[in-house]
Amino acid sequence: MTERGLRRRLVGTVVSNRMNKTALVLVERLTKHRTYNKYVKRRVKYMAHDPQNLCQIGDKVRIIESRPLSKRKRWHVIERINIVV
Repeated sequence: MTERGLRRRLVGTVVSNRMNKTALVLVERLTKHRTYNKYVKRRVKYMAHDPQNLCQIGDKVRIIESRPLSKRKRWHVIERINIVV
C-alpha cells in the first residue's frame, strides 16, 4: 500500500482529445448477466488529465484514480500503451 492508499487503475482507449489537457477514455469490461448467464460488454467513459496533451484518438492508455480536478475529471493518464500514428 502506498502513501495515498490503493487507487484504481484501468486500461482504455482514447475517443476524444478536443479538450485542453483532458482526454476522454472509453473503458470496456465484460460482466455476466444475472438471469441469462451471458457475458455482456459494459462501457464507461472517463475524463482523464493529460498535462502535455500527448494522447491521440485511438491510443490505448492506462489511467489511475486521483483527487477531483474538476466537476467530472477524477483520473490521470499515467502511460500510453499502444500509440496510434
